[in-house]
Amino acid sequence: MASANPFNSILKTLEKPQGGEFGKYYSLPALNDPRIDKLPYSIKILLESAIRNCDEFQVKSKDVEKIIDWENTSPKQVEIPFKPARVLLQDFTGVPAVVDLACMRDAMNKLGGDSNKINPLVPVDLVIDHSVQVDVARSENAVQANMELEFQRNKERFAFLKWGSSAFDNMLVVPPGSGIVHQVNLEYLGRVVFNTNGVLYPDSVVGTDSHTTMIDGLGVAGWGVGGIEAEAAMLGQPMSMVLPGVVGFKLLGKLRDGVTATDLVLTVTQMLRKHGVVGKFVEFYGEGMSELSLADRATIANMSPEYGATMGFFPVDHVTLQYLQLTGRSEETIAMIESYLRANKMFVDYNEPQIEKVYSSYLQLKLEEVEPCISGPKRPHDRVPLKEMKADWQACLDNRVGFKGFAIPKESQDKAAKFSFHGTPAELRHGDVVIAAITSCTNTSNPSVMLGAALVAKKACELGLEVKPWIKTSLAPGSGVVTKYLQKSGLQKYLNQLGFHIVGYGCTTCIGNSGDIDESVASAISENDMVAAAVLSGNRNFEGRVHPLTRANYLASPPLVVAYALAGTVDIDFETEPIGTGKDGKKIFFRDIWPSSEEVANVVQSSVLPDMFKATYEAITKGNPMWNQLPVPSGSLYAWSPTSTYIHEPPYFKDMTMSPPGPHGVKDAYCLLNFGDSITTDHISPAGSIHKDSPAAKFLLEHGVDRRDFNSYGSRRGNDEIMARGTFANIRLVNKLLKGEVGPKTIHIPTGEKLSVYDAAMRYKTAGQDTIILAGAEYGSGSSRDWAAKGPMLLGVKAVIAKSFERIHRSNLVGMGIIPLCFKSGEDADTLGLTGHERYIIDLPSCVSEIRPGQDVTVATDSGRSFTCTVRFDTEVELAYFNHGGILQYVIRNLIGAKQ
Repeated sequence: MASANPFNSILKTLEKPQGGEFGKYYSLPALNDPRIDKLPYSIKILLESAIRNCDEFQVKSKDVEKIIDWENTSPKQVEIPFKPARVLLQDFTGVPAVVDLACMRDAMNKLGGDSNKINPLVPVDLVIDHSVQVDVARSENAVQANMELEFQRNKERFAFLKWGSSAFDNMLVVPPGSGIVHQVNLEYLGRVVFNTNGVLYPDSVVGTDSHTTMIDGLGVAGWGVGGIEAEAAMLGQPMSMVLPGVVGFKLLGKLRDGVTATDLVLTVTQMLRKHGVVGKFVEFYGEGMSELSLADRATIANMSPEYGATMGFFPVDHVTLQYLQLTGRSEETIAMIESYLRANKMFVDYNEPQIEKVYSSYLQLKLEEVEPCISGPKRPHDRVPLKEMKADWQACLDNRVGFKGFAIPKESQDKAAKFSFHGTPAELRHGDVVIAAITSCTNTSNPSVMLGAALVAKKACELGLEVKPWIKTSLAPGSGVVTKYLQKSGLQKYLNQLGFHIVGYGCTTCIGNSGDIDESVASAISENDMVAAAVLSGNRNFEGRVHPLTRANYLASPPLVVAYALAGTVDIDFETEPIGTGKDGKKIFFRDIWPSSEEVANVVQSSVLPDMFKATYEAITKGNPMWNQLPVPSGSLYAWSPTSTYIHEPPYFKDMTMSPPGPHGVKDAYCLLNFGDSITTDHISPAGSIHKDSPAAKFLLEHGVDRRDFNSYGSRRGNDEIMARGTFANIRLVNKLLKGEVGPKTIHIPTGEKLSVYDAAMRYKTAGQDTIILAGAEYGSGSSRDWAAKGPMLLGVKAVIAKSFERIHRSNLVGMGIIPLCFKSGEDADTLGLTGHERYIIDLPSCVSEIRPGQDVTVATDSGRSFTCTVRFDTEVELAYFNHGGILQYVIRNLIGAKQ
């Protein structure tokens, strides 16, 4: 049980320079431990959190010691608990989180407790940055038209979240149309330092989107997690994480004239991919840091998932403070942030001698060596220097099919597909651009590249260049601030002239929401097997992601997106070949439209102003007309609609009582599925389209939903009926019970019938029979997904026996009351002769005090074979969750005051 914080002796008062005090804080220097001075800044944030939250139950003194001794413990892959300062949600994952909170309130109410106690215990920022489908582009009213379509499609989800914004304390909901979640986080939500009830501590955040890492550019430790971890964190529960290694990345010098932040980030991404940083922090330092704007840092931090790191961290320094001032944070707040971080030795002052930090490994980059580049055609780390692009493209046409190849026969490489575009003769060649999008969170936060793109457009328009009308052009800024400074600069009109109208604020082309391209263009591509290209300023360009008809997809800076749109092809050498012909018949080259760094800096200086940030984010609290007109139910308990196919009350708390159910073993369970290695969360709970023959499709049709309105599993995460039916519904599922057949089916062992996984599970459940899953290594790998644990629980799965688990998925299973067990080293279902046709008995003690983290248990089968497994409850906190039947039940009983 929790006890008083053993570190209260280092609680100090932070005085204001002019008198009075900012508040109290846990002082790291007061520990007088020389090891702390050498710690990377990112590890100090983990250390402070562990000290402040130490209660000898959820967070222990020994966890604090592990972090202080990071240099020795991090290579050993030790686990630590971490309590982030806040949680960041976007609407897809926000919906199930708010559903669970609403459901917990109902349960609390039925148990006679005060349902209003169910609130996030840490601040939750929920940004509805609904992915904008670019249905309307190249028009002045594109934003309004796209927004109207989004509200039409997502009315139920939006209304539910609007209810949540008023029903729950400690939850801020940012309405649709305000900006993309990561940008809003950077410009508005990021605190850098919290002051809660007079206690100061560093801001840290976990978010339900992989690009939460953008906030690391602001000196706030943040990364992406799955829904269950986010829910646990917002309910005050610790996250279990491996104490990471930290790669020190030294930056030297200054970028050359005309080189952009995008060129830098693509270079850094390639270097870090090659170095290998999966599961690690990357921390940037060195004299080159002072030459990087905050927006440049945020661009690099944003792409952490693309180089594979947990985060790319930039410690707070004077550049950070200047950005906080620019974005409208108050002088008092900025003074508090600087004073606190200096007092705790977490501020970097490049005017003072630097104490050398210890890192797990080291990298170095001279910024003057970075050159203009793009990445593609299929992966973000396949960087191509701009001067080599034409040769690289030719090689891609020749190479066999792969990440850098399309295998186009030599005789077909020069062919032209002729077509008629709205009555005008036109033609397409391999490498011709059909989508050019300034999109996504990576670059649209950065004034230098956004205004750089606008300057390219201005110069092009003045010279008489145009973009071919069949190229789908679009501009999706990260926030409303971008619109303000593009208008202030007088440059938006030139982007409009070239077709780069603002289409909305949110994920667009980068996530596959490019919308349809013109039918005549689509036919020309598909009928002639053309390798058409998309050029986008996003962060992901995996095959099939941007658009089904663009086989070549290149990541580029916003100015380069405009340049390639003007050229109309990626098969061009910008140094020697003209982009087009001007109004006077003169050939125009790349150098004629490319702005200097000084030109860009001047327009940024005069156009990006603090008042823009203040005005944009003041408007958030007022909402917008469509949001404000959304009718929502009142009251702190949600009025569930029995007819809704988007929002439904899940049965997690059915028959719940005040007494914890205690540990449960498994008796005479059938094997629902028998898997091999590397079953991912996508296999367990697909997030994409709903297959027309699936149990989920059948449910929707029975409830009057037309097939064209099925939407995706991702958008229906608030309805357990659909998500349970979507569990193990991946069409690529390989289940050994099917003896080689691939698909989302299994064998119902008692009858031998082949059924969908959902139907088989329901038959077992109706008969009161438990089920288990057998699996190989890395069960639950891939992106963390809450429904990969919630779904199996609703199907009646009581245990998963695997060779090994992905760390977060194992934790999620425990959180939903499912027992994770590991075969002993060298053993698995095959070596033990298990076919999956046996019945299984897992005998656990009936009292939680008799179970130890990581203890061995015997699994017996009705065939007479038995074997030993390790029960993967790894901490006492996890045992407490299991004792209560799951993390949500644990929190409810704790709040009511049940004895543990």
